[in-house]
Amino acid sequence: MMKKRTAEDTRSGDYLPGNTPDLLGRIRVVLINTTHPGNIGATARAMKVMGLTNLHLVTPLKFPDAEATALASGADDLLQAAQVHDSLESALENCGLVLGTSARIRSLAMPQLDARTAAKQAIAEAGKYEIAILFGRERYGLTNDEMQRCNWLVHIDANPDYASLNLAQAVQVLSYELRMAAISGAAEAVTTPEHEPVDGLQMERFYQHLEETLLDIKFLNPAQPRKLMMRLRRLFNRARPDQNEINILRGILTASQESSRHEPE
Repeated sequence: MMKKRTAEDTRSGDYLPGNTPDLLGRIRVVLINTTHPGNIGATARAMKVMGLTNLHLVTPLKFPDAEATALASGADDLLQAAQVHDSLESALENCGLVLGTSARIRSLAMPQLDARTAAKQAIAEAGKYEIAILFGRERYGLTNDEMQRCNWLVHIDANPDYASLNLAQAVQVLSYELRMAAISGAAEAVTTPEHEPVDGLQMERFYQHLEETLLDIKFLNPAQPRKLMMRLRRLFNRARPDQNEINILRGILTASQESSRHEPE
């Protein structure tokens, strides 16, 4: 006789799909340059409540810290296991999808997803590689440069008259949506590449190589390089090239540089 499912069963996790912890464990919550250690602790608590365990910190102002441990309220194991990085590039290594949280409108539009759709996208791809979700500074969030490293920006649909969320609250909302997407077993991706995209670290090296080459061949104006590079980043972030494609692109760049060096003055 089949046991009737109850709310208590759901809360206890008895009915969670078998791969839910694995999928959630492949989601990296990446906090960048966090000022207040209490926010790191509150983030760990928000994550653990929803089954996320993978916390990464990029240049936190103070960590480890007693305030972080106090605000973690029993999730101090996540703090002990947290990986601390001295650069965002390091935090994005081996991540095939990078999502960035932002509420600000920019002059150059970037692809955006709401929190629920972003969670479904992340869970749909988490079986292939690790996923990074970036959260910026308490005062002003992610910088333009950091957002340009994201495949999508994520916004939380809040009251337009008062859309202020603190850092841990934003992590809690995204963590809840990720858990619901994993439990449902029906995460629908906006678009899922059939190949495995290279990680954020390789993409950043490619962008550096691309900018150097465009300067060498005099296609890029050194006085105003940012606008074009922003558009090119958006293009390749959307394309999400795999390892073979990156090798081809970088080979083209290297050949272009060598050719430009042998051109007569």
